[in-house]
Amino acid sequence: MNRMLSLIVVTLLCLNISDLGLLAAPPQQQVLINGAGATFPYPIYSKWFDTYHKLFPNIQINYQSIGSGGGIRQLLEGTVDFGASDQPMIDEQLGQAKTKVLHFPTVLGAVVAVYNIPGVSQEINFTPDALAGIFLGKITKWNDPELKKSNSGVNLPDKNTVVVHRSDGSGTTFIWVDYLSKISPEWKTKVGVNSSVNWPVGLGGRGNEGVSGLVKQTPYSLGYVELIFAIQNKMGYGKVRNAARAFVKAELASVTAAAGSAAKQMPADFRVSITNAAGKDAYPIASFTWLLIPAKIADPAKKKAIVDFLQWMLKDGQNMVETLSYAKLPREVVAMETKAIAGIQ
Repeated sequence: MNRMLSLIVVTLLCLNISDLGLLAAPPQQQVLINGAGATFPYPIYSKWFDTYHKLFPNIQINYQSIGSGGGIRQLLEGTVDFGASDQPMIDEQLGQAKTKVLHFPTVLGAVVAVYNIPGVSQEINFTPDALAGIFLGKITKWNDPELKKSNSGVNLPDKNTVVVHRSDGSGTTFIWVDYLSKISPEWKTKVGVNSSVNWPVGLGGRGNEGVSGLVKQTPYSLGYVELIFAIQNKMGYGKVRNAARAFVKAELASVTAAAGSAAKQMPADFRVSITNAAGKDAYPIASFTWLLIPAKIADPAKKKAIVDFLQWMLKDGQNMVETLSYAKLPREVVAMETKAIAGIQ
Protein backbone atom coordinates (compact mmCIF):
# COMPACT_ATOMS: atom_id res chain seq x y z
CA MET A 1 0.00 0.00 0.00
CA ASN A 2 2.85 2.40 0.89
CA ARG A 3 4.56 1.63 -2.45
CA MET A 4 1.32 2.37 -4.34
CA LEU A 5 0.87 5.67 -2.48
CA SER A 6 4.44 6.68 -3.33
CA LEU A 7 3.84 6.01 -7.01
CA ILE A 8 0.72 8.21 -6.97
CA VAL A 9 2.64 11.08 -5.33
CA VAL A 10 5.48 10.83 -7.83
CA THR A 11 3.01 10.79 -10.72
CA LEU A 12 1.26 13.93 -9.43
CA LEU A 13 4.55 15.75 -9.01
CA CYS A 14 5.51 14.96 -12.59
CA LEU A 15 2.24 16.27 -13.99
CA ASN A 16 1.81 19.93 -15.00
CA ILE A 17 -0.69 21.61 -12.66
CA SER A 18 -2.65 22.78 -15.73
CA ASP A 19 -3.43 19.11 -16.44
CA LEU A 20 -5.30 18.82 -13.15
CA GLY A 21 -8.41 20.71 -14.16
CA LEU A 22 -10.48 18.91 -11.56
CA LEU A 23 -8.02 19.77 -8.78
CA ALA A 24 -7.38 23.49 -9.55
CA ALA A 25 -10.33 25.85 -10.18
CA PRO A 26 -9.60 28.55 -12.77
CA PRO A 27 -9.08 32.02 -11.20
CA GLN A 28 -11.82 34.64 -11.62
CA GLN A 29 -10.99 37.24 -14.25
CA GLN A 30 -9.94 40.54 -12.69
CA VAL A 31 -11.89 43.48 -14.11
CA LEU A 32 -10.80 47.10 -13.63
CA ILE A 33 -13.33 49.83 -14.46
CA ASN A 34 -12.42 53.53 -14.40
CA GLY A 35 -14.87 56.39 -14.03
CA ALA A 36 -14.75 60.12 -13.31
CA GLY A 37 -17.07 63.03 -12.74
CA ALA A 38 -19.42 64.64 -10.25
CA THR A 39 -18.42 65.47 -6.68
CA PHE A 40 -22.10 65.78 -5.69
CA PRO A 41 -22.62 61.97 -5.44
CA TYR A 42 -19.03 61.09 -4.49
CA PRO A 43 -19.85 60.00 -0.90
CA ILE A 44 -22.41 57.42 -2.03
CA TYR A 45 -20.39 56.31 -5.07
CA SER A 46 -17.37 55.74 -2.87
CA LYS A 47 -19.46 53.62 -0.51
CA TRP A 48 -21.08 51.68 -3.35
CA PHE A 49 -17.86 50.90 -5.18
CA ASP A 50 -16.12 49.82 -1.97
CA THR A 51 -19.03 47.59 -0.93
CA TYR A 52 -19.30 46.08 -4.39
CA HIS A 53 -15.59 45.25 -4.43
CA LYS A 54 -15.95 43.45 -1.09
CA LEU A 55 -18.87 41.44 -2.50
CA PHE A 56 -17.05 40.72 -5.77
CA PRO A 57 -13.27 41.00 -5.17
CA ASN A 58 -12.48 40.50 -8.87
CA ILE A 59 -14.35 43.74 -9.76
CA GLN A 60 -12.52 47.00 -9.02
CA ILE A 61 -14.28 50.30 -9.83
CA ASN A 62 -12.05 53.37 -9.55
CA TYR A 63 -13.74 56.77 -9.46
CA GLN A 64 -12.16 60.23 -9.67
CA SER A 65 -14.25 63.00 -8.14
CA ILE A 66 -13.27 65.79 -10.55
CA GLY A 67 -16.59 67.53 -11.26
CA SER A 68 -19.31 66.87 -13.80
CA GLY A 69 -17.61 68.87 -16.54
CA GLY A 70 -14.44 66.81 -16.19
CA GLY A 71 -16.41 63.57 -16.18
CA ILE A 72 -18.21 64.44 -19.40
CA ARG A 73 -14.96 65.54 -21.03
CA GLN A 74 -13.10 62.36 -20.10
CA LEU A 75 -15.98 60.20 -21.29
CA LEU A 76 -16.01 61.96 -24.67
CA GLU A 77 -12.22 61.58 -24.91
CA GLY A 78 -12.50 57.87 -24.18
CA THR A 79 -10.13 57.95 -21.19
CA VAL A 80 -12.69 56.45 -18.78
CA ASP A 81 -15.22 53.62 -18.97
CA PHE A 82 -18.05 55.76 -17.61
CA GLY A 83 -18.72 59.34 -16.60
CA ALA A 84 -20.86 60.88 -13.89
CA SER A 85 -22.71 64.17 -13.91
CA ASP A 86 -25.35 66.18 -12.07
CA GLN A 87 -26.08 67.90 -15.38
CA PRO A 88 -27.56 65.82 -18.19
CA MET A 89 -25.41 65.93 -21.30
CA ILE A 90 -26.77 68.36 -23.88
CA ASP A 91 -27.48 67.33 -27.47
CA GLU A 92 -24.26 68.91 -28.71
CA GLN A 93 -22.20 66.83 -26.28
CA LEU A 94 -24.09 63.65 -27.13
CA GLY A 95 -23.36 64.33 -30.79
CA GLN A 96 -19.61 64.42 -30.05
CA ALA A 97 -19.62 60.96 -28.45
CA LYS A 98 -18.05 58.09 -30.40
CA THR A 99 -20.91 55.85 -29.30
CA LYS A 100 -24.36 56.56 -27.91
CA VAL A 101 -24.32 57.57 -24.22
CA LEU A 102 -27.05 56.40 -21.85
CA HIS A 103 -28.08 58.33 -18.73
CA PHE A 104 -28.84 56.32 -15.57
CA PRO A 105 -30.15 58.28 -12.55
CA THR A 106 -28.55 56.95 -9.36
CA VAL A 107 -29.84 58.98 -6.40
CA LEU A 108 -31.57 62.24 -5.56
CA GLY A 109 -29.75 64.97 -3.72
CA ALA A 110 -30.04 68.58 -2.67
CA VAL A 111 -27.84 71.65 -3.01
CA VAL A 112 -28.03 73.90 0.03
CA ALA A 113 -27.12 77.50 0.84
CA VAL A 114 -24.37 77.30 3.49
CA TYR A 115 -23.30 80.37 5.43
CA ASN A 116 -20.89 81.60 8.06
CA ILE A 117 -22.36 84.50 10.05
CA PRO A 118 -20.49 85.11 13.32
CA GLY A 119 -22.89 85.65 16.19
CA VAL A 120 -25.92 84.19 14.39
CA SER A 121 -26.92 80.69 15.44
CA GLN A 122 -30.47 80.67 14.08
CA GLU A 123 -31.46 78.98 10.83
CA ILE A 124 -31.74 81.53 8.01
CA ASN A 125 -34.70 81.67 5.62
CA PHE A 126 -33.87 82.54 2.02
CA THR A 127 -36.37 83.83 -0.51
CA PRO A 128 -35.67 83.25 -4.21
CA ASP A 129 -35.12 87.02 -4.59
CA ALA A 130 -32.58 87.01 -1.78
CA LEU A 131 -30.49 84.20 -3.28
CA ALA A 132 -30.60 85.67 -6.78
CA GLY A 133 -29.84 89.15 -5.45
CA ILE A 134 -26.83 88.00 -3.44
CA PHE A 135 -25.31 85.99 -6.28
CA LEU A 136 -25.96 88.80 -8.77
CA GLY A 137 -24.12 91.20 -6.46
CA LYS A 138 -27.23 93.36 -5.94
CA ILE A 139 -27.73 92.41 -2.29
CA THR A 140 -24.47 93.16 -0.52
CA LYS A 141 -25.40 93.32 3.18
CA TRP A 142 -26.66 90.60 5.51
CA ASN A 143 -29.20 93.04 6.98
CA ASP A 144 -30.69 93.86 3.56
CA PRO A 145 -34.50 94.31 3.77
CA GLU A 146 -35.04 91.25 1.53
CA LEU A 147 -33.27 89.08 4.10
CA LYS A 148 -34.72 90.80 7.15
CA LYS A 149 -38.34 90.38 6.06
CA SER A 150 -38.10 86.57 6.09
CA ASN A 151 -35.94 86.34 9.23
CA SER A 152 -37.93 88.07 11.94
CA GLY A 153 -36.17 87.90 15.29
CA VAL A 154 -32.75 87.19 13.79
CA ASN A 155 -30.12 89.86 14.46
CA LEU A 156 -28.63 89.98 10.96
CA PRO A 157 -25.41 92.05 11.00
CA ASP A 158 -24.58 95.14 8.99
CA LYS A 159 -21.77 93.25 7.25
CA ASN A 160 -20.96 92.67 3.59
CA THR A 161 -21.98 89.32 2.12
CA VAL A 162 -19.08 87.30 0.67
CA VAL A 163 -20.20 84.99 -2.14
CA VAL A 164 -18.41 81.65 -2.59
CA HIS A 165 -18.95 79.59 -5.75
CA ARG A 166 -17.33 76.75 -7.63
CA SER A 167 -14.25 77.48 -9.72
CA ASP A 168 -14.41 74.24 -11.71
CA GLY A 169 -16.99 72.88 -14.15
CA SER A 170 -19.57 71.47 -11.79
CA GLY A 171 -22.91 69.72 -11.80
CA THR A 172 -23.55 71.23 -8.39
CA THR A 173 -23.18 74.62 -10.05
CA PHE A 174 -25.53 73.54 -12.82
CA ILE A 175 -28.22 72.63 -10.28
CA TRP A 176 -27.74 75.95 -8.44
CA VAL A 177 -27.84 78.16 -11.54
CA ASP A 178 -30.63 76.09 -13.10
CA TYR A 179 -32.68 77.03 -10.05
CA LEU A 180 -31.62 80.69 -10.16
CA SER A 181 -32.56 80.89 -13.85
CA LYS A 182 -36.03 79.59 -13.10
CA ILE A 183 -36.72 82.11 -10.34
CA SER A 184 -34.84 85.14 -11.71
CA PRO A 185 -35.30 86.40 -15.28
CA GLU A 186 -32.31 88.70 -14.71
CA TRP A 187 -30.08 85.75 -13.81
CA LYS A 188 -31.31 83.79 -16.82
CA THR A 189 -30.53 86.72 -19.16
CA LYS A 190 -27.25 87.91 -17.66
CA VAL A 191 -25.63 84.68 -16.47
CA GLY A 192 -27.58 81.68 -17.74
CA VAL A 193 -27.30 77.96 -17.07
CA ASN A 194 -24.23 75.79 -17.43
CA SER A 195 -21.80 73.76 -15.35
CA SER A 196 -19.46 76.76 -15.47
CA VAL A 197 -20.65 80.39 -15.70
CA ASN A 198 -19.22 83.89 -15.56
CA TRP A 199 -19.98 84.75 -11.95
CA PRO A 200 -20.96 88.39 -11.29
CA VAL A 201 -19.28 88.31 -7.85
CA GLY A 202 -17.50 86.04 -5.45
CA LEU A 203 -14.59 83.76 -4.58
CA GLY A 204 -14.02 80.41 -6.28
CA GLY A 205 -13.38 77.06 -4.61
CA ARG A 206 -12.63 73.75 -6.31
CA GLY A 207 -15.14 71.01 -5.64
CA ASN A 208 -17.75 70.81 -2.92
CA GLU A 209 -14.80 70.38 -0.58
CA GLY A 210 -13.25 73.68 -1.70
CA VAL A 211 -16.46 75.67 -1.32
CA SER A 212 -17.12 74.14 2.11
CA GLY A 213 -13.61 75.03 3.24
CA LEU A 214 -13.81 78.61 1.99
CA VAL A 215 -17.16 79.25 3.66
CA LYS A 216 -15.94 77.78 6.96
CA GLN A 217 -12.87 80.04 7.00
CA THR A 218 -14.49 83.22 5.62
CA PRO A 219 -16.71 85.24 8.00
CA TYR A 220 -20.01 86.52 6.55
CA SER A 221 -19.78 84.23 3.53
CA LEU A 222 -22.49 82.35 1.66
CA GLY A 223 -21.97 79.46 -0.75
CA TYR A 224 -23.66 76.35 -2.09
CA VAL A 225 -22.73 72.70 -1.60
CA GLU A 226 -24.31 69.28 -1.79
CA LEU A 227 -26.26 68.48 1.38
CA ILE A 228 -23.97 65.73 2.70
CA PHE A 229 -20.97 68.10 2.59
CA ALA A 230 -22.85 70.60 4.77
CA ILE A 231 -23.78 67.87 7.24
CA GLN A 232 -20.31 66.30 7.36
CA ASN A 233 -18.70 69.71 7.90
CA LYS A 234 -21.29 70.74 10.52
CA MET A 235 -22.21 73.85 8.55
CA GLY A 236 -25.35 75.91 8.91
CA TYR A 237 -27.64 75.86 5.88
CA GLY A 238 -30.89 77.65 5.32
CA LYS A 239 -34.45 76.95 4.37
CA VAL A 240 -35.49 78.09 0.89
CA ARG A 241 -38.93 79.36 -0.09
CA ASN A 242 -40.34 77.05 -2.75
CA ALA A 243 -42.82 77.52 -5.59
CA ALA A 244 -45.72 77.06 -3.14
CA ARG A 245 -44.23 79.91 -1.05
CA ALA A 246 -43.35 77.61 1.85
CA PHE A 247 -39.91 77.75 3.49
CA VAL A 248 -38.54 74.20 3.25
CA LYS A 249 -35.36 72.65 4.60
CA ALA A 250 -33.39 70.13 2.54
CA GLU A 251 -33.99 66.64 3.94
CA LEU A 252 -34.97 63.22 2.62
CA ALA A 253 -38.70 63.87 2.59
CA SER A 254 -38.50 67.26 0.88
CA VAL A 255 -36.05 66.01 -1.77
CA THR A 256 -38.28 63.00 -2.45
CA ALA A 257 -41.27 65.34 -2.74
CA ALA A 258 -39.40 67.37 -5.38
CA ALA A 259 -39.04 64.25 -7.51
CA GLY A 260 -42.68 63.23 -7.21
CA SER A 261 -44.10 64.87 -10.31
CA ALA A 262 -40.98 64.24 -12.40
CA ALA A 263 -41.10 60.51 -11.66
CA LYS A 264 -44.49 60.24 -13.28
CA GLN A 265 -43.38 62.19 -16.37
CA MET A 266 -39.83 60.92 -16.72
CA PRO A 267 -38.57 61.08 -20.34
CA ALA A 268 -37.20 57.89 -21.86
CA ASP A 269 -33.63 59.26 -21.83
CA PHE A 270 -33.91 60.33 -18.15
CA ARG A 271 -32.69 63.88 -18.86
CA VAL A 272 -34.89 65.99 -16.60
CA SER A 273 -34.67 68.97 -14.23
CA ILE A 274 -36.59 69.03 -10.94
CA THR A 275 -35.44 72.39 -9.56
CA ASN A 276 -38.23 74.70 -8.34
CA ALA A 277 -40.62 71.75 -8.35
CA ALA A 278 -44.30 72.19 -7.52
CA GLY A 279 -45.69 71.05 -4.17
CA LYS A 280 -45.76 72.61 -0.71
CA ASP A 281 -43.33 70.01 0.70
CA ALA A 282 -40.81 70.10 -2.17
CA TYR A 283 -37.31 71.42 -1.56
CA PRO A 284 -36.65 73.65 -4.59
CA ILE A 285 -32.93 73.03 -5.23
CA ALA A 286 -32.93 69.27 -5.75
CA SER A 287 -31.76 67.05 -8.58
CA PHE A 288 -31.16 63.57 -9.85
CA THR A 289 -27.54 62.70 -10.57
CA TRP A 290 -26.55 60.40 -13.43
CA LEU A 291 -24.04 57.76 -14.44
CA LEU A 292 -23.12 58.20 -18.10
CA ILE A 293 -22.68 54.77 -19.68
CA PRO A 294 -21.66 54.02 -23.29
CA ALA A 295 -24.36 52.04 -25.08
CA LYS A 296 -21.68 49.83 -26.67
CA ILE A 297 -18.93 48.33 -24.52
CA ALA A 298 -16.42 46.32 -26.56
CA ASP A 299 -14.86 44.43 -23.62
CA PRO A 300 -17.31 41.62 -22.66
CA ALA A 301 -15.99 41.39 -19.10
CA LYS A 302 -16.38 45.14 -18.53
CA LYS A 303 -19.82 45.12 -20.08
CA LYS A 304 -21.00 42.35 -17.77
CA ALA A 305 -19.44 44.01 -14.72
CA ILE A 306 -21.09 47.38 -15.48
CA VAL A 307 -24.49 45.83 -16.20
CA ASP A 308 -24.33 43.73 -13.03
CA PHE A 309 -23.34 46.77 -10.98
CA LEU A 310 -26.21 48.86 -12.36
CA GLN A 311 -28.68 46.12 -11.46
CA TRP A 312 -27.21 45.89 -7.95
CA MET A 313 -27.24 49.68 -7.59
CA LEU A 314 -30.95 49.86 -8.45
CA LYS A 315 -31.78 47.21 -5.86
CA ASP A 316 -29.39 46.70 -2.93
CA GLY A 317 -27.49 49.95 -3.48
CA GLN A 318 -30.61 52.06 -2.90
CA ASN A 319 -30.81 50.79 0.68
CA MET A 320 -27.54 52.59 1.50
CA VAL A 321 -28.33 56.09 0.27
CA GLU A 322 -30.36 57.59 3.10
CA THR A 323 -27.55 57.23 5.66
CA LEU A 324 -25.61 59.72 3.51
CA SER A 325 -28.57 62.14 3.15
CA TYR A 326 -29.49 61.19 -0.42
CA ALA A 327 -33.02 60.17 -1.34
CA LYS A 328 -33.87 56.87 -3.00
CA LEU A 329 -34.95 56.78 -6.62
CA PRO A 330 -38.73 56.65 -7.06
CA ARG A 331 -40.02 53.15 -7.89
CA GLU A 332 -41.24 54.30 -11.28
CA VAL A 333 -37.74 55.45 -12.20
CA VAL A 334 -36.15 52.20 -10.98
CA ALA A 335 -38.57 50.24 -13.16
CA MET A 336 -37.72 52.34 -16.22
CA GLU A 337 -33.98 52.03 -15.63
CA THR A 338 -34.18 48.26 -15.17
CA LYS A 339 -35.59 48.04 -18.68
CA ALA A 340 -33.11 50.60 -20.05
CA ILE A 341 -30.14 48.48 -18.95
CA ALA A 342 -30.97 46.19 -21.88
CA GLY A 343 -29.81 49.04 -24.15
CA ILE A 344 -26.17 48.37 -23.20
CA GLN A 345 -24.68 46.21 -25.96
